[in-house]
Amino acid sequence: MTPADMEPQMLATAVQAPMMAALFWMMHGLRRGLAERQGDGADPPPPRQGGEDALARTRDELAAFKLEVARTYVPLSLIRDVDQRLTQQLLRIEEKLDAATRAATAAAAAVAAQQHPQRGWRNEDRA
Repeated sequence: MTPADMEPQMLATAVQAPMMAALFWMMHGLRRGLAERQGDGADPPPPRQGGEDALARTRDELAAFKLEVARTYVPLSLIRDVDQRLTQQLLRIEEKLDAATRAATAAAAAVAAQQHPQRGWRNEDRA
């Protein structure tokens, strides 16, 4: 399976998975290094308020980066092609709905004409 045959979401997942693994490995290395520096191997102390701010800022930056990647990942020509195909399909659906509405209106008029004969006509004149 080539990357061109994959769905965009599947391809994005395939790209994000190694990055997440690398981030996990870096976090693990940082924790292990911090524990070694403390000497006794105990768990690191809870982060201070400054650390929480940095974590929140990092999360915001990561979210902004993901949004930018999503915006620039799909080529504009592909978006235009999909838009054109969707527009053509919607126009075909609209034409079918218009034809069905016309047919239903004509059928309703025929049924109404059969149920309510025209006034002023004699039975001999209708035949």
